[in-house]
Amino acid sequence: MAKISGLGWTTLSVDLSDGTTATDIRNDVTSFEFATPRGVQEVTGVDKSAFERLLLLADFSITMKGVFNASLSHTVFRTVSSTSVARTTSLAIASQTLANECLYTDYSIERSDEGELTWESPGVLSDGTVPLWA
Repeated sequence: MAKISGLGWTTLSVDLSDGTTATDIRNDVTSFEFATPRGVQEVTGVDKSAFERLLLLADFSITMKGVFNASLSHTVFRTVSSTSVARTTSLAIASQTLANECLYTDYSIERSDEGELTWESPGVLSDGTVPLWA
């Protein structure tokens, strides 16, 4: 596979608060970042001259930013403050898919001094399943 740009994501969906209805919000999302970090335990003995480490738990986090759309992305995130459900969050580009169960911890809306109405919503892994690209 050749190198590609970050253009043309084929999937960026998040479940509604019912936990089952995947909603494609790609058109409302203007930027996002995600990470799949691992915890690390330093286990270096005094007999070593370099660090020795063990990999620990895996994690996933995502933060999306977008343009307010009352009939699409707002319907996904408007219940963040009143529900405590895991939502399947799926990303796909170039036939590579990453899907995780996430808890969304905030849904903030900002009206700029120029009149833009935008939102931001961070999510974190909820179910202990190791993030895997498929």
